[in-house]
Amino acid sequence: MKEIMTVKQVARYLQMNEHTIYRLARAGEIPSIKISGQWRFKKDLIDRWITEASIQRVKNNDQDNKAKKGKGDQIQLF
Repeated sequence: MKEIMTVKQVARYLQMNEHTIYRLARAGEIPSIKISGQWRFKKDLIDRWITEASIQRVKNNDQDNKAKKGKGDQIQLF
């Protein structure tokens, strides 16, 4: 796959709709740059974005699970 990708290529790579890629790019939620009115994406930055988001999600899920477990240990008085 090429180092610099188009919206169509990123959509295919991520198995997402092109409109979703445009929305993410406009919102600044996916690493991208607009050059002469066209969005471009570096593949290595897309890969890193996915990796970092995945790791963060696991960390957040772990923290949520610990918080939920801790709440169950409290005694509630009515």
